[in-house]
Amino acid sequence: MDKVRQIRLAKDAMDRDWADPELDLGAVAAHAGYSRYHFLRAFKEAYGETPGQYLTHRRIERAEEMLRAADLSVTEICHLVGFSSLGTFSARFKARTGLTPSEYRRKNVGRGAALIPGCYAMLWVGGFPTARGAEVTATSKKRPGPAAAYGDKQEPPDDRRAEP
Repeated sequence: MDKVRQIRLAKDAMDRDWADPELDLGAVAAHAGYSRYHFLRAFKEAYGETPGQYLTHRRIERAEEMLRAADLSVTEICHLVGFSSLGTFSARFKARTGLTPSEYRRKNVGRGAALIPGCYAMLWVGGFPTARGAEVTATSKKRPGPAAAYGDKQEPPDDRRAEP
């Protein structure tokens, strides 16, 4: 496999898994089949920025969308886009846009459709667990799965009164 294709596979992995807070240089380099530092140099040569810078830009772009469209707190958006620290998120957001997340929201909300309710926005970005046995991600490993509801895993009673 040629060098450009391997790096593109790793970039695709970052585009796909951008919200995973455990996505790091080692995981991305593994997609390309490179060591961490060789991948870092090759990625920067191909795209003009480091993998960390690229991933941060993707996350900030997603945060901008959510700040404009979703009725979620800045902290919720911070965690949904893959940052584990609100301070780091705010500093990187301000460095990229020139505004804090709250200032960005004040300037850009109200210029279009109404805000999407937070519950729908969380569902849209995968903030809620989908079903038992769903795909395991780094974030789903950290939170417990849904508990069994009353009556789960029980055989239905052998009552045939409702049948004709």
